[in-house]
Amino acid sequence: MQRSRRTTLKDVAAATGLSPATVSYALRGLQVPPETQERVRAAAKELGYEVNPIARALASGRTGMVGVLSGSLADLWQQSLAVALSRGLLAQDRYAIIADANGDPARERQLAGQLRDQQVDGVLVSPLNPAADHWADLSAAVPVVTIGDALLTAPLAGCVLFDNRHGVATALDHLAKLGHRRVAVLTPSLPSTPDRPAGVFAQEHGEELGLDLVLIGSPASVAGAAMAATGVLALDDRPTAIFCLSDSMAYGCYLAAIRLGMSVPSDLSVLGYDDHEMAELVVPA
Repeated sequence: MQRSRRTTLKDVAAATGLSPATVSYALRGLQVPPETQERVRAAAKELGYEVNPIARALASGRTGMVGVLSGSLADLWQQSLAVALSRGLLAQDRYAIIADANGDPARERQLAGQLRDQQVDGVLVSPLNPAADHWADLSAAVPVVTIGDALLTAPLAGCVLFDNRHGVATALDHLAKLGHRRVAVLTPSLPSTPDRPAGVFAQEHGEELGLDLVLIGSPASVAGAAMAATGVLALDDRPTAIFCLSDSMAYGCYLAAIRLGMSVPSDLSVLGYDDHEMAELVVPA
């Protein structure tokens, strides 16, 4: 069976009576009147023309691919973020390469290098270790935007930061007003990254409120957070409240409380941070 020939830009140009350059501009919405763009797109659709991504990359120096590097897709908020970024990129005719560090800083470093070597047009990152030196190398090679924490070694990287100080203060103020004095804070911080802003803010504001605060490093997954919460709730002087720096961790605390026969909020207060849509299913919310 003879293989059908791929429709080319020259075919669209011949059908419209325009030059290949004009057709190329029209398909990209550049330098030609709107009516010409519509005529070219209609002809391209009728002929079954599809852009050759390799040819476009060679001509433009761009791949159309953007890396989305997540610290851990076990975290439900990061899952939602990856979906939103992927859809937003697709709306701009860009495609996401989603990479999951799975809570491992060494894997995060490896993936950052692989995305750079694949010559992506840019990288959007929710970092595990914002102080790692490999961010400087990555941002020198491709545009980088970080979400959540500033990259300390890459000052030229774009940032989308949250007001963690206000959020943490609001949460701890609420728990203090409820009468809690011993509070655990579940944080995604690793032994190699003890100075992430939210954890530091929690310690500072906890001292201001006179709280007996204990920071517990926890995996981002529900199961991992349940194990971390089970450990802290087994202490003789266990906390009466747990503040979790992600809703995934808060769900893990609920699971730990259920397994230990504890009632929320009668025996334990749990406060999450993300406003994830699944939080509405948790009782009490």
